[in-house]
Amino acid sequence: MELRRNSMLVALILAVTCSVAVAYDPLDPNGNITIKWDVTSWTPDGYVAMVTMNNYQMYRQIMAPGWTVGWSWAKKEVIWSIVGAQATEQGDCSKFKGGIPHCCKRTPAIVDLLPGVPYNQQIANCCKAGVVSAYGQDPAGALSAFQVSVGLAGTTNKTVKLPKNFTLMGPGLGYTCGPATIVPSTVYLTPDRRRKTQALMTWTVTCTYSQQLASRYPTCCVSFSSFYNSTIVPCAKCACGCGHGHGHGGGHSDGGRGSCVMGDSKRALSPGVNTPRKDGAALLQCTPHMCPVRVHWHVKLNYKDYWRAKIAITNFNYRMNYTQWTLVAQHPNLNNVTEVFSFEYKPLLPYGNINDTGMFYGLKFYNDLLMEAGPFGNVQSEVLMRKDDNTFTFSQGWAFPRKIYFNGDECKMPPPDTYPYLPSSAPVAPLRSTIAAGAASALLLVLLLVP
Repeated sequence: MELRRNSMLVALILAVTCSVAVAYDPLDPNGNITIKWDVTSWTPDGYVAMVTMNNYQMYRQIMAPGWTVGWSWAKKEVIWSIVGAQATEQGDCSKFKGGIPHCCKRTPAIVDLLPGVPYNQQIANCCKAGVVSAYGQDPAGALSAFQVSVGLAGTTNKTVKLPKNFTLMGPGLGYTCGPATIVPSTVYLTPDRRRKTQALMTWTVTCTYSQQLASRYPTCCVSFSSFYNSTIVPCAKCACGCGHGHGHGGGHSDGGRGSCVMGDSKRALSPGVNTPRKDGAALLQCTPHMCPVRVHWHVKLNYKDYWRAKIAITNFNYRMNYTQWTLVAQHPNLNNVTEVFSFEYKPLLPYGNINDTGMFYGLKFYNDLLMEAGPFGNVQSEVLMRKDDNTFTFSQGWAFPRKIYFNGDECKMPPPDTYPYLPSSAPVAPLRSTIAAGAASALLLVLLLVP
């Protein structure tokens, strides 16, 4: 009996540990989405609250079709009205004889309004179709808000019962929300900044993301090549699953070969192939890896004091484009980036002085939109890095990244033993010949022609 009790205790500890671990991102340890409720006024049967959603994740945004926030009421509360958002269902309001509430469901689900709604339905930071930027890419766009009037609720700080069982779809699975917690009331400054006011009551809810909850399989993969080796290391076969569906918020809901088309087929060129489906099902180009997105890292040139790498991102999903995409790379030489061409670059410092992680994203109005699969479904850039004599080498795959994330999801890397190796005959000294440059260009040309 004692052995059985100890085994159950160990299993419980492991379950709790794993549940916490899967929601922890080592490259963004403090990343989360915080939902804050500020009670701004009391009403005869409840309160009016401003609900603000802040995305504190450095490189993970909420893409179209946007967020959905849900919760369970503690008592029999209703939503009399809402500004800047709407409930997806009204529910049964038949017991109300006079004014009809906006939503009577015990478990309401709230979505953002679309851009361009009438001004009397808008509020600050609303109406973006639920799209929320990553904090590291666009802090001003990393929030969303709406105002809700709650009835049949408490009318004082002591009688208000906090909602519970919060859920967040962003836009698909992956987020887990903790319980609502009362915090010190939010303080506001008047427009002239000479007077402070504060909310009557404030509580917050913290939601964290787990890639394991979002998708059974990876949603991107990585391939490698180099100027010093003619071998192109492709994405691993079935890197994102073959013959198995996998769901993901942005719409990669079926990664199986049954939902793929050949890139040169008539269907791939037919009208309407890029039209998204209501269920978010993907239509992928048939490839050995069956990933919606591939990231290719090419070690391009070697100079005396610098070296250059080329990054190419290719979309294989005919039904999805990626607005404000992000790419995160971990590499020891990112502590000495000299220049990035065609992409924006921002160092990420999750652990203070360790500067080996950086975020790439597109230039606004130039390449911040990764188009659907096809001739325009790719973006690329080059990175120039200064060498550190103490660490720089081309041997043992050092020139390739340790991790790659696309849109906040970690990509499947090739097996380490397949990395392009440095031929024993190749000189370790700097190579500046035009032959090396020509070979690199030829490799990239082949890469763009082969999925």
